[in-house]
Amino acid sequence: MREVKVSLFGFGNVGRAVARVLVEKGRLFRERYGVSLKVVSIADTSGVVWLPEGIDLRGALLIKETFGRLSSWTNDYEVYNFTPEEAVREIDADVIVDVTNDRNAHSWHLTALREGRAIVTSNKPPLAFHYAELMGEAEKRGIPYLFEATVMAGTPIIGLLRENLLGDTVERIEVVLNATTTFILSRMEMGLEFEGALRQAQKLGIAERDPSGDILGIDAGYKATILHCVAFEPITFNEVNVKGIAEITRGEVQRARAKGKTIRLIATVERGEVTVRPMEVPLGSPLAVESHENAAVIWTDLLGKMVVKGAGAGPKETVSGVVSDIMKASLKLKAG
Repeated sequence: MREVKVSLFGFGNVGRAVARVLVEKGRLFRERYGVSLKVVSIADTSGVVWLPEGIDLRGALLIKETFGRLSSWTNDYEVYNFTPEEAVREIDADVIVDVTNDRNAHSWHLTALREGRAIVTSNKPPLAFHYAELMGEAEKRGIPYLFEATVMAGTPIIGLLRENLLGDTVERIEVVLNATTTFILSRMEMGLEFEGALRQAQKLGIAERDPSGDILGIDAGYKATILHCVAFEPITFNEVNVKGIAEITRGEVQRARAKGKTIRLIATVERGEVTVRPMEVPLGSPLAVESHENAAVIWTDLLGKMVVKGAGAGPKETVSGVVSDIMKASLKLKAG
C-alpha cells in the first residue's frame, strides 16, 4: 500500500467536494489502486491547517461549513499564515491540489515542481498564460502536472487529447465551453432580454456577481487556449481572438430560432488560431447544448469526426476531473 500525502489549496465549493469524495471513497481507492491518500494540509483564504499525521477531513468540513473559515479551528489545529509559496516549500506533500482562482498560481506551481511535488489543478489562468513553462518544468523533472478539470469540468477531453489520440493528428476542434452563456442564451430564446436573463442566472447562482469573465468570453478563451496547447502547441491567451455574448439581442436569438438554429458561444481551435464568438448552429448539432452541458466536436485525420459531450460545470462534476487526476498522479508516483 502506497501512502500519498496531499496538500489541498482552496476550500470553497470544489475544495470541500474534493474532501467529501476522499472521505467517501478512501476505502475504494485503497482496495482498487493500492493507494492511501492522506491530506496533510488544507488552505483557504484565512490560513493553512497543517498536520503531518493527516487532517480529519470530516472535522475540516464541519468547521468550514459552520464558521466559514478554517482559521476558526484553533482548538484542534494550529493555523499557519503561510503564503502558497511558503506552504509548498514547508509542507512535505507528494501531490499539490490547486482548486483556487489564484491568477498568479503559476509562480507557486513552479516552486512546487522544483520541490519535487506533483500538481493537480482546476485553475485555468496559470495554464492559459504559462503552459509552456509549467509543462517544461514538469517534463524536465518527470513529475505529473495534471489539469483535466480546467476544461469541461470532469468530461475527459484533456485526457482524450493527451493520452488517447497519440496516433491521430488533430485538425480542428469546435466546442461550447461556458455553461453560463448557454443558460443566458436559452432564456433569451424564451423571450427575456439579455439583462433579464443575466439577472436570472445570477439569482440562481449560475452567473457570478461579476459575470464579465463569462459574458465577455474570457472563461471560454482560457479553456480554448488550453485545448490549443494540448492539441497543437503552446500559445497564450493573449493570442486568442475573443468576443462574448454581451452584444447579442433577443431579436437575433429569436431570428436564429425561426431558422431552426440556436446561438451558442463557440470556440474554434485550429493550429495557430483560436477564436471564441457567438455563432448560429443548427438545432440538431451536437453544439446546440442546453443547461450546464458542454460539447466538443473534434476532427482528426484517422478517426474523422468525434463528439465529446458531458457536464461542463458544477462542484461535483469538476471534482470528477480533480480526483481522477489525483489518482493518476498517485499511481505514477507509486510506480516511480
